[in-house]
Amino acid sequence: MTSETTQHSGHPVTMRDVAEAAGVSIATVSLVINDKKNARIGDDARGRVREAIRTLGYRPNALAKNLVSGHSKFIGLVADAIATTPFAGQIIHGAQDEAWKHGYVLLVANTDGNADAEREAIGMMLEHKVRGILYSTWYHRAAAVPESLRETDFVLVDCFSPDGDAPAVVPDEVQGGRAATQLLIDSGHTRIAIINTTTPSPAHEGRLLGYREALEDAGIAFDPSLVFDALPEQEGGYDSVDALLASGATAVFCHNDRVAMGLYDGLRRRGLSIPEDMAVVGFDNQEVIAAHLRPPLTTVALPHYELGAKGVRMLLGVDEHRRDELVTVACPPVLRESIGEARRVPTA
Repeated sequence: MTSETTQHSGHPVTMRDVAEAAGVSIATVSLVINDKKNARIGDDARGRVREAIRTLGYRPNALAKNLVSGHSKFIGLVADAIATTPFAGQIIHGAQDEAWKHGYVLLVANTDGNADAEREAIGMMLEHKVRGILYSTWYHRAAAVPESLRETDFVLVDCFSPDGDAPAVVPDEVQGGRAATQLLIDSGHTRIAIINTTTPSPAHEGRLLGYREALEDAGIAFDPSLVFDALPEQEGGYDSVDALLASGATAVFCHNDRVAMGLYDGLRRRGLSIPEDMAVVGFDNQEVIAAHLRPPLTTVALPHYELGAKGVRMLLGVDEHRRDELVTVACPPVLRESIGEARRVPTA
C-alpha cells in the first residue's frame, strides 16, 4: 500500500468502501475512525469496521482531520542555510528526532536566505496547518522575525529577536568560552591567549567574556596583550602565529576550529609542536577538521543537535518557557590531544 492507499482498481479506499465491507453506515465508520468513545456503537460493529480498515488498508484523510483539529501532525522548520552546512545540519537532525518522539513529522524548507522563498515556505506551512514552526539560521545571530510567523506558534533556533519579543534557543557562548579557557587552566597554563574573530557577534562577545570569567575565577589577571583579533578562517589563524609567539603565551583558545587549523600550519612551519610548545583549544567541533588534525584538536562543541531538539520541546510545550524567553544550551568540551601540561619555566 502507498501513502494514498489504493484498491486493486487504483482508486483510493474511501469510507464508503469500509462501510460496505463492514456492513455499517458511513457515519458509523467516521465515529470509529475518530475514536468517539461515547458513540453508541456495539463492540461487534466496531470490530468489523477496524477489520475492514486493516484489510482494505484505508487511511483517513489527513487534510480533513486537520480542519477538525485545527492543526496537523507536521512541524515546520524554515532555515536560511543549515541544510547545506555539515555541522549545523545537526539542528535538523535533532528537531527531526524529537518531533518523531512526539508523533510529529518535520517539514524542512531551506531558503538560502531568499526573502521570497522564505515567505512562500512559511505561507505553505501555515496553509497545511503545521503545529508550529522553528525558524533557524546557520550561525548564532540576531534575526528579524517574519511577521507571518506570528500567525502560529514558533520558536527561534540558533538566532534571536533583536527586540527580545520571541521565544528562542541559542548556544551559551559565555559558558563555552569559559569551558575552553578552563581546559587550558586545568592543564596548568597561566599565560593563555585568545584569538577572537574580527566580526561583532554573540560568539565574539560571549566567548571573550567567558575567557575573562575563567581567568578571573582562577585568579589570573586579564592581559589585553593576549587578545588577538583575526579573520575567522584558516588564514586568520596562520597570520596570528608571529604575534602569538611574541606574546609569550603557552596556550591559546581559538575562536573556531578553522582558526586553530591555520594556527597548526603556522606553528608547524616554524618547527614547533602541539601541545609541547603551544597548547591549543578550538571551538565548534567541526568533525571534518577537529578530529583529523594531528594531534586531534581539543575543542568545544556547538550543541546543534540539542538546539533542534530543544526547539521542538519548547514548541510543543514539553519544556515550559515564557513567550519572550531566550533559552541557552551549554556547549560541551570535547577532549582530544592538543592540550598538555604547561611548560616549566626554569627558575634562577
